[in-house]
Amino acid sequence: MNIIKKILFPALSVFLLYRSIDLVNVLMASAPSDFNVGDFMLISFLLCLFITGIFAITGFAYPTHKILTSKYYELKNPDQLIRTYRFLNVDIFKKGLMAVFWGTKKNRKKYFDGTRDGIENFIYQSKQSEFGHLGAFVLILISSFVLLAQGYFILVASMTFINIIGNLYPIILQRYHRLRIEKLSKYFA
Repeated sequence: MNIIKKILFPALSVFLLYRSIDLVNVLMASAPSDFNVGDFMLISFLLCLFITGIFAITGFAYPTHKILTSKYYELKNPDQLIRTYRFLNVDIFKKGLMAVFWGTKKNRKKYFDGTRDGIENFIYQSKQSEFGHLGAFVLILISSFVLLAQGYFILVASMTFINIIGNLYPIILQRYHRLRIEKLSKYFA
């Protein structure tokens, strides 16, 4: 099964990359006036989903967080992180995730099983998740600038909203998790 994941998941990511490029090319060959608001909402959702999937799916098979140096994952300004977390009400986002997906014990155990080794897995999973959302955030941002230059204002506004909720909030949440784990790790050392 592991070898299948290592082949199938990257292939699926390449497919999502192809679909993302294809969708952007369709938009570039069209004019914003060719679409209505409903079309923009659907296209922005699909494009953000495809791009996020490129990074997330590969991360299920490989330790993609290692693409960035360990320096990136160090929390340099914890007070700023806490202020940002509170200002953006990331806690509400977290509660929504708990209610919709992570609320079951089975799903939570994928991240943390309550053991000392579970802490290391939690840190690994948080880095994997953060990297996947960071890659998607940046690529969606780049795509947004390209589409903005073509006059797709409504589409870009919708993509930006989805990108903030779907990628920026998870990045902040994962960093916040690691900040809390660092404090707990002092007791387990």
